[in-house]
Formats: sequence, C-alpha cells, structure tokens
Amino acid sequence: MTTPTEKAPAPLLRVLRDRAASRYLLAVFVSGFGTSALWLVAGVWTKELTGSDGLAALCVSALWAPTLAGPWLGAVVDRVRRGRLLVVVNAGLAVLLLALFAVDGPDRLWILFTVLVLYGACGVVTEAAEAAFVASAVPGDVLGDLNGLRMSVNEGTKILAPLAGAALYTAFGGPRVALLDAVTFAVAAGLFAAIPGSRAQRRARRVRPQALDGVRELWARPPVRRLVLAGGATMFLSGIAAGSLFAVVGALGRAPSYTGVLYAVQGAGSVASGLLTGALLRRFGPHRFAAYGIALFALGNAVRALPYDAAALAGGAVIGFGLPCPLVAALTTVQRTTPDALLGRVSAAAHTVLFTPTAVALAAGAGLVEVAPPGVLLPVVGAAGLAVAVAAGAGAGATDASQGRGR
Repeated sequence: MTTPTEKAPAPLLRVLRDRAASRYLLAVFVSGFGTSALWLVAGVWTKELTGSDGLAALCVSALWAPTLAGPWLGAVVDRVRRGRLLVVVNAGLAVLLLALFAVDGPDRLWILFTVLVLYGACGVVTEAAEAAFVASAVPGDVLGDLNGLRMSVNEGTKILAPLAGAALYTAFGGPRVALLDAVTFAVAAGLFAAIPGSRAQRRARRVRPQALDGVRELWARPPVRRLVLAGGATMFLSGIAAGSLFAVVGALGRAPSYTGVLYAVQGAGSVASGLLTGALLRRFGPHRFAAYGIALFALGNAVRALPYDAAALAGGAVIGFGLPCPLVAALTTVQRTTPDALLGRVSAAAHTVLFTPTAVALAAGAGLVEVAPPGVLLPVVGAAGLAVAVAAGAGAGATDASQGRGR
C-alpha cells in the first residue's frame, strides 16, 4: 500500500518486483507464443492436405470444444497440487505435440484433430490451474496488474507468433511448428516449477470436489455472476462482429489480406489496455471498469460500421482497448473473492461462460453478414453492447469500493 505522498510503481514494475508474478508472466509469454503459432498453422496445414475450407475451419472448433467441459475439467484442479499440475500438463503437451510428426497425408489427419482436442482440454485445465495458483502465490494488490499484463502478452503474441509460425511452416512444414510449440511448453513447465507457491497450494486436496460446485458457487454470488455474464455477453457480441470483418474489408474496397492490418490494430489496442488495467481497476473497481470497457467496445463497433479506412482502424483500436476490460474484471474478481478450495472449479466455470459464446457467435455472425451488411449489423452490436454495459455497471456502488482496493 502506498502513502498519499508516494507514487505507485508502474504496473510492469509491480509485477516484475514479485518473483512469482514475473516468472508466471514469462511462462505465459513463452507458451502463448507457441500456441498462437500452431493455431494458425493447423488450419493452413489442414487446407493444404485436404483442400477443404470446412475442415480447416474445424481446427478452431476442435480447440474450442473442450471449453464446454470446463466445470468438469476444473474439478481436477481442486483435487491436486496446482503448481505440480501446471508443470505436468505443460510437460505433457510438449510430448503430445511430437505426435504431429506422424501427420504426412490426409489419412493421418485424425492425429492432428485428436491432438487439437486434447490440446484444448489441457488449455482449459491450465487456465483454471493458473487462476487458482496465482491467486495465492501473488499478492492481492498485484493481481489486477498481472492479469492486465497477461492480456497484453497474449495479444502481443497473437500479433507476432502467427507471422513466425507461417514463415516456419512455409520453410519447413507443419511438424517443425509443432516442435517449436513443444519446446515452448517444455520451457513453460520449467518456469512453473520455479515459481514459489503458498503453503495452501503445497497441501494436497483430501476432498473429492464435485464438478458443478463451481457453477453453483458462481451463480450464488450476484456481483461475480453479473460480471461473468456481462463478459460472456460481450464475447458473444464480439463473435457476431468478427463474422463481419471480411465484409468490412470489402466495403472499404480492400483486398482480404487487409484483415491482418485490422487484427493488428485491434491487438495493439488490447496491449495498451493491458498495460493500464491494474491502475484503472483500482481506480474504478471491477463493475465500473467492466462497464466502461464494454461501452468502448460498443462505440468501436459503431465507428467501424462507417465505410472509411480511418474509421475502421480507429474503431478496431477502441474495440481492442475495451474488449479485455470485462474479462480481466471478471477473472480478477473470481480470484479475489472465491475460497481457495473452490477456486479451480469456479475459474473453469467462469472461463466456460466467458469464452464458449465466442465459438457459437462466430458461426452466427458468418450467417448474419449474408443478410445484414456491416453498416446495419455493427450498429446493432454497438447498441446491444451499450445495454450490456449498463447491466454490468448496475449496482456497483459499495461492491466496487471494496473490491477495487484488492484483498
């Protein structure tokens, strides 16, 4: 806690000064780089092997599908030592990815899809384990900064890693990209092993937690439930809007490759948002912070509907800045307020509510854009986003005043 005359350190310094937080952030960067590279390459690889756009798109679905089992996978996190689980799962992924060296033709494509489904399931487990592990390994007043910087790191790797993965794939083929991802997970396992955990984390769980306990706990606490539902609704709207991106590019008279520019600008906005998240979360509290972020997301979509390059770029940057806010607010509040024994299941349930709607909305958005041009669809998304923002901020008051100060 700083005194009125002391200046709070910058978010990056707050995180780097904490040994557990800094090592965790490095592990996220390393593993996220390999993941972002492989996600793009998996679709390209499938397209080259089969010539099918549908099968290439199915790669993303294979990765997202395990989020539906989040509450059940999260129960695993509360039964074991979370730090050890992170080491084992990351090391296991490093070995699993080596199976992709056997994919040398369309008849071996089942190996790729099997690996992607298992990869997605491991991702659900590690997301929940990380949330629970970090919540007790990192001081409460650092959590907001760490979660914001984690978002920045994730968005930064999404900008850089696909380019590296595409170049590696073009030069050496899919197995070499899988090897790169395997190495990143091996390094991440070593970093997680070096993170000091709390005494509570070192104790094995002697109870057998029920999978749906996390859902019940999440639903039983209205302030947290409101944040998670608002985040899920925002992600659903983002999926609807994302389905119109190629139509936006077409309305600008640009080539389809211009979508890469729009994605990069949006990613840059998210990086900037993550750098400021900790300070803004402390200032406004989680509900107001989420509401302001959703409002920015809504505004960005309305601006992007205008058929001008400047509007598309500015709207993308604003969307990128606002979209992470409800996610970080919800997940940080879950970490701060959930009892340790339930944190794995509640975190997994929250991730399911937050991120599963995206997969559904992407398909819906692809259909809607066939009947509604971006000039119609995106303002509707913006109006719906404003309604979600109002709901997210309703009744903040004392809840934000207490949670905004940290644990």
